[in-house]
Amino acid sequence: MAEQKEEFESKGLNVAALSYDSPAVLKHFADRAGVDYPLLADTDSEVIRAFGILNDRVPADHRFYGIPNPGYYVIDEHGIVQSKYFEERYQDRFTSASILVREFDDPGEVQGEAETPHLRVSWSASNHEVLGGNRVSLILQVAMKPKMHVYAPDVTGYLPVDWEMTSSAGWRDLPPEFPESELLHLPAIDEIVPVYEGRFRVVRDLEIGANKQLRPLVSADGTIAVEGVFHYQACDDKVCYLPQQIPLKWTFGVNAYDRQRAPESLRR
Repeated sequence: MAEQKEEFESKGLNVAALSYDSPAVLKHFADRAGVDYPLLADTDSEVIRAFGILNDRVPADHRFYGIPNPGYYVIDEHGIVQSKYFEERYQDRFTSASILVREFDDPGEVQGEAETPHLRVSWSASNHEVLGGNRVSLILQVAMKPKMHVYAPDVTGYLPVDWEMTSSAGWRDLPPEFPESELLHLPAIDEIVPVYEGRFRVVRDLEIGANKQLRPLVSADGTIAVEGVFHYQACDDKVCYLPQQIPLKWTFGVNAYDRQRAPESLRR
């Protein structure tokens, strides 16, 4: 979150984190980790309960009782929730950078681009480094050349665009989210078909596995490589061209979680 603090603020959002830990524990962590945004102590979990995110799987007599389910809320100046980002498992978490992608159409960090006679495409990611359990966003930005179009995924009888990912034990790719298409009339055959023209953007999330799943896949330079293929068949107002495949590749640095605890005197 600290890395994206200024970017959130530039878009009109202040950043804060809520915890059931005491002010002393939060201060110790902030000083050690260099956190410069507010860490809010909710020691009796009153606010955590108000937002409905109390982890009710923890018994009331356990020292972790009162801990929230981890996630993000985007709230307005009146405290009204505008959107939220939570996962089924507490080990899996959206990154703050992926929220920027979804909330503000942030382009992410470009990792590659290609050009064909029909289109230009660049691929980027919300993050350049990952932790086990992160949920990061991959982005394709496609710019069709003049008079060109490609068919949307819901087309019938034509070859649609497709974004294929190479499977891996170290992560799980979620389905791509294509934008709403436009309807194009083909006068030569008197058909109306869903297409993309001009520019369009496709986002898909990647759920990074646990560290033990990632470890065998990390290269000597401390990175993992995620690969895929963009498939399309372009047409203009007269001709449909041969189907094309564009190889895609993302590289991520792999970090480890900070597991250092607060001094014993500050713990619950």
